[in-house]
Amino acid sequence: MRELDYGKMGNRIRQIRKVREWSQDELAKKCGISMSFLGHIERGTRIMSLDTFVNICAALETGADELLWGIASPSETILDMWEPAQGEDGRKQKDTDSYTMYVKIMKSVAEIMNEA
Repeated sequence: MRELDYGKMGNRIRQIRKVREWSQDELAKKCGISMSFLGHIERGTRIMSLDTFVNICAALETGADELLWGIASPSETILDMWEPAQGEDGRKQKDTDSYTMYVKIMKSVAEIMNEA
């Protein structure tokens, strides 16, 4: 099993933030965390919660694979999970059950990795 390198992950966050020409304060506010905590995340000296990680991915408009492993292309399987399904009326509906399950799985994985 590959181990997360929090220093590399933090560096990827910093690089993307700088490409967007955002200060640490700007990104921190978008993610609902303190600038100090973001600084620790970028240096790899503190481990963030899954919720914070999701907020950073959303703010940076970046896939988890890119921040975790440096892989820029998102997994097609993950993208399919949020592909809106068609309802009985023919309109697209968001599959919130799949998203909720995905978050639960990722939280479990994070807990297991923190125990190792």
